[in-house]
Amino acid sequence: MARTARTACVEEAPASPILRDDPQVAPIRVPVERERKRSSPARGIPQRAARWLPALVLGLLALVLWEALSRSGTVSSFLLPAPGDVAETFARALRSGLLWRYARVTLVESLAGFALGTAVALPTGYAIARSRLLSRALEPYLAASQALPAIALAPLLVIWLGYGLRAVAVLCALIVFFPMVVNTALGLRTLDPEPVDAARVDGADRWSLLWHIELPLALPSILAGMRTGLTLSITGAVVGEFVLGDRGLGGLLIIARGNFDTPLVFATLLMLVMLAAAMYGIARLVERWLSYVEE
Repeated sequence: MARTARTACVEEAPASPILRDDPQVAPIRVPVERERKRSSPARGIPQRAARWLPALVLGLLALVLWEALSRSGTVSSFLLPAPGDVAETFARALRSGLLWRYARVTLVESLAGFALGTAVALPTGYAIARSRLLSRALEPYLAASQALPAIALAPLLVIWLGYGLRAVAVLCALIVFFPMVVNTALGLRTLDPEPVDAARVDGADRWSLLWHIELPLALPSILAGMRTGLTLSITGAVVGEFVLGDRGLGGLLIIARGNFDTPLVFATLLMLVMLAAAMYGIARLVERWLSYVEE
């Protein structure tokens, strides 16, 4: 098969007139460069569209069913407003700046909580991965902390920190902390030992080993945990807003519920989904840029 592939790329050249009549001289084969078929970027577009097609079809079917239930009167419009009414309310709230104003507060709170959680989670994950004593001491408490709802800590945070950005950021950091710790520790524990041992033989100290060997190898796992934490930070901010005041999109949900404005509730939820999806997409782009991981 390999021989066939090689001979397919060459063509037999005509023999020289001097050597044509000599039966002992084999014909000379001269490689002929053939035009390669380059794949056009447009050819990848149908494949990408095909990947998203099932999700788009499912979403359209859900919208059609939603519209049918709302327009037929099967479900009260107070409980389930029509998609058109939600879209109209969403567009009106965007034009008036209402959603942007509340979304900006939620975004600041989530980013502050994510930064705080990252600053604590990454060193903790490294310490757990590198110290058996710390691992045995901390891991039971980290696991037990997940059984305690974060919203239950909100009253304590109000007492300790008061209302405002600090309390919401701390509550948000508590939510994003655990997945980043777990992914950081997992990435460092599952490193290939050969390059690590080779660097130690070459005399690398602890910081050089961490910066040049361990961190690049564990980076995909660490970034995956940070991507998850960044998405969860939106949830943490909204949970904090529910309890700690009428700020952000969580506060807007409380206001819309109090006014029995169900279309505004759905419009606010749509804004939350779009905000979380945008943050996830940005984190995914940064992850691919840093770790050169392709889908």
